[in-house]
Amino acid sequence: MKKLVSIIIPAYNEADNIPHIINAIKNTFTNQVYNYEIIIIDDGSKDHSIDVAREISLNDLTVKFIELSRNFGKDQALKAGIDLATGNALVTIDADMQHPPSLILEMIHQWELGYEVVYAYRQEKNPDAKLKNKIGSKLFYKLVNFLSDINLEDGIADYRLIDKKVIKTLSEISEYELFLRGMVKWIGFKQIGIPYTPSPRLTGESTYKIKTLIKLALHGITSFSVKPLYTAVYLGFFLSVSSILYIPYVLYSFLANIEVSGWASIIMTIVFFGGLQLIILGIIGIYVGKMFMQTKNRPNYIIRSTNIPQK
Repeated sequence: MKKLVSIIIPAYNEADNIPHIINAIKNTFTNQVYNYEIIIIDDGSKDHSIDVAREISLNDLTVKFIELSRNFGKDQALKAGIDLATGNALVTIDADMQHPPSLILEMIHQWELGYEVVYAYRQEKNPDAKLKNKIGSKLFYKLVNFLSDINLEDGIADYRLIDKKVIKTLSEISEYELFLRGMVKWIGFKQIGIPYTPSPRLTGESTYKIKTLIKLALHGITSFSVKPLYTAVYLGFFLSVSSILYIPYVLYSFLANIEVSGWASIIMTIVFFGGLQLIILGIIGIYVGKMFMQTKNRPNYIIRSTNIPQK
């Protein structure tokens, strides 16, 4: 019996790209010994992405669609696809054609060799990315690796193949704020990375900006580690010890009746420590906020319509 490979494609305003990515995947599986299904997850698009996916699915039984009730985010859209996929393996790929579909065959080859997670990472930088975004991306991975308990390769993408055992594990995870790049790394199993060269984006513009990378970094770090809290403690201890070293100078100035000037430096010091305190309180607030949202036990996504029989 042929093995089934589920191809998960999250789509947000990708109406023009959806037909191209579907045709590219179908061409990839031509003359292959695998069955496949293509699942388009419309993440609350403002264009007619869902209409395009629905129309294609009417004439092609290998194409399925999931329409979410609103924009929940890429990771949540991927989770919807993971939960409803039925394949022996699952591949997540972007709709903008920057992930070369031909790499799926190499992923399947590694899977057949026994690897349960095959992930792709950029060998060359995104040709569409601006310099500030390239620098931001590099800093993003370095910061996440330094302050969290996971190790992400520079340029790792949401382009991966996972075995059905891993699919089952991911489906059972009920974290409110998902960071799948880190989650897939964290759960373990036998993993291997393969490099790829991104193609130019077919149409549209990338939504990954510096602001988005900063948000992702904070989300990834606080989802997998409490190191920021320990860092705050160490920093507070260091500053406290440093302030003690200033006491002898203050005493000497007092006993020698030396006028101590420096209004500007005092104000600068107050502003610095005030800002530092706000940063530390913000870090604590992020963790508390995560706990607050998790206790609500809200679903990661809400499906408005789909042609997939739900489990």
